[in-house]
Amino acid sequence: MSVDVTVETRIARHRDEVARFAMDPANDTRWILALDSVRRLTDGDVDTGTRVERVASFLGKRIEYVNEVVEFAPPERLVMRSVKAPFPMTVTYEFFEEGGTTVARIRTTGETGGFYAVAGPLLSQAVKRGVKRDLEALKRIMEAELR
Repeated sequence: MSVDVTVETRIARHRDEVARFAMDPANDTRWILALDSVRRLTDGDVDTGTRVERVASFLGKRIEYVNEVVEFAPPERLVMRSVKAPFPMTVTYEFFEEGGTTVARIRTTGETGGFYAVAGPLLSQAVKRGVKRDLEALKRIMEAELR
């Protein structure tokens, strides 16, 4: 089964600030709510080739996966693909300035297998719900906590 989910929200902060926060793996557990832990596997600044190990809970299961940055163009775009995961996925973060706010957009695509293929149509809904919650958390943090 294919998953292709896009969610966006408006954030009342400058695009550079939002992108800098969201593109830094050190902040992932603050705004990506399903994550239990995050660990950088590569040294240096985040860039193409950076690998990040994440441990999350999804649909009642613990999942461990490694994402690799395949495109890094701050503050506009970050694209990651899984190099170790229960199913292959690509996650794209995009940030646009619009009307004095930032539009933050996340697109998640992938092909499922095993347990996740059996979950069928519920999987896309669960991914969309999770990404929506994450963007709401990002908005809350950027508009309140970091002022």
